[in-house]
Amino acid sequence: MNEQIPVIREVDQGTARLMPDVDRDRAWLLTVDGAPQSYVDLDAPDHLEFEYARRLGHLVDTLAGEGAPLDVLHLGGGGLTLPRYVAVTRPGSRQDVVEADRGLLDLVAEHLPLPAGSGITVHAADARAWLESAPAASADLVVGDVFGGSRVPAHLTSVEYARHVRRVLRPGGVYAANLADGSPFAFLRSQLATFARVFPELALIAEPGVLRGRRFGNAVLVASDRAVDTARLTRRTAADAFPARVEHGPALARFTGGAAPVTDAGAVPSPAPPDGAFGIG
Repeated sequence: MNEQIPVIREVDQGTARLMPDVDRDRAWLLTVDGAPQSYVDLDAPDHLEFEYARRLGHLVDTLAGEGAPLDVLHLGGGGLTLPRYVAVTRPGSRQDVVEADRGLLDLVAEHLPLPAGSGITVHAADARAWLESAPAASADLVVGDVFGGSRVPAHLTSVEYARHVRRVLRPGGVYAANLADGSPFAFLRSQLATFARVFPELALIAEPGVLRGRRFGNAVLVASDRAVDTARLTRRTAADAFPARVEHGPALARFTGGAAPVTDAGAVPSPAPPDGAFGIG
């Protein structure tokens, strides 16, 4: 049983809490102002607890041959859950993590340290500014998982932002974004329309109840210049302990409907989740 004690600290964007998991010896839940940010098991970095993180993990597993290293740019750091997963499942990967909250980075470095030789480099910077200065064709995967509290910042939702993402990706590279919305999905539909303006291939991974509008929740947007292996991704996500659906092609176009792309001039943050949406008050 975990006898660690909770850690509470003021960081740049609010009050961060590291709560030990009583069932796992060195596992921690990270929240900021009550919003869940990350779950990290230091003894099992390939363990993904959150549903959206598991779906990102499934995507990572389908991108290249088993165990093949990837060059990954993570926009948003939190507890570095997905970078740790990539490091152990694809040894030799080179990963950059960009996180604007320096206080949060210090907390994670102190209590959730990365192992030596992880291949993960952490940078304290704004995600959009870092992306704009990143070398062209330098990443196999770009992950967008930036939340200011519980909302995706507006400057990471536009066509201009999507164009920078595509510039940084190599041919055949993939962008994956953790987004959150609920019915009538104005934000999610606008994001699909925005990335469709820049990328020819899109997919969306989400729990069926979320897609039916029954609850507010996370959805993973996938964008690429080439078709992703949606058949394999569908099998993996459907067989998960928390089954999800992969929408693509005509079904995804119908879901997007007549939504318009978003530009920098009109971009807004993602909607604030309703109270209790993620189970933590």
